[in-house]
Amino acid sequence: MSNVLTDWTTGSFTAAGFTRPTYRRGSGPGVIIVHEIPGITPKVTAFADDVVDAGFTVVMPSLVGTPGKDVGGPYLASSMLKVCVAREFTTMALNQTSPIIGFLRALARSLHHDVGGLGVGAIGMCFSGGFALGMMLDDIMVAPVLSQPSMPFAVGKKARGADLNLSPDDRMVIAQRASDGCQVLGLRFTGDKLVGSRFDTLRELLGDAFIAVELPSAAKNDHSVLTEQRDEPSVQRVLEFLRDKLQPG
Repeated sequence: MSNVLTDWTTGSFTAAGFTRPTYRRGSGPGVIIVHEIPGITPKVTAFADDVVDAGFTVVMPSLVGTPGKDVGGPYLASSMLKVCVAREFTTMALNQTSPIIGFLRALARSLHHDVGGLGVGAIGMCFSGGFALGMMLDDIMVAPVLSQPSMPFAVGKKARGADLNLSPDDRMVIAQRASDGCQVLGLRFTGDKLVGSRFDTLRELLGDAFIAVELPSAAKNDHSVLTEQRDEPSVQRVLEFLRDKLQPG
């Protein structure tokens, strides 16, 4: 294990036909943080440590990659390949909910059972950016955060860049939850082509329940709002959102 994860408790969780390693730390209301490609990097862990320090119990499932390993070109490529071929992720298909959502929903329910509180938060980023949206199928998900949602990958069909990685039935449930008052926080760099036009789709689906944080891109590779190209005001906005939903008063 990398030194950046030495303070985290390792575990394993099985649900929906999948078993994945988990890393847990902190106390207080529960927050699931789902890493980006290539995996649980040091900068993903640094962000998760900030969430812990803000008063939350964080669980990070490892879905792909080597936990603690830093970003590198070959590592990015190998993790991307694994995401593209793994059955738990619908990386190209339209109007489908990724099977891994069932695993994440069960993980959130388990965490909520352990720590209690008003509900659970979830933060997805990059290929997992939309996963927090799918987790809204459960009423316990009260603080979903979508950072640079990028799946299905916006290549080929223009519609892929607008798709939310949800089945039509799941879209209806999530739209109703938004109508009932569950807000969703989304973050992106405006020049990030991987996000496509999903923020327009999110506004259409969620209406006023969608809170968009859109940052002007300073460089061509601006993508990871909370980690590799970390924007500090955005990190603080996420923490504020979690406190508002999970630690009111």
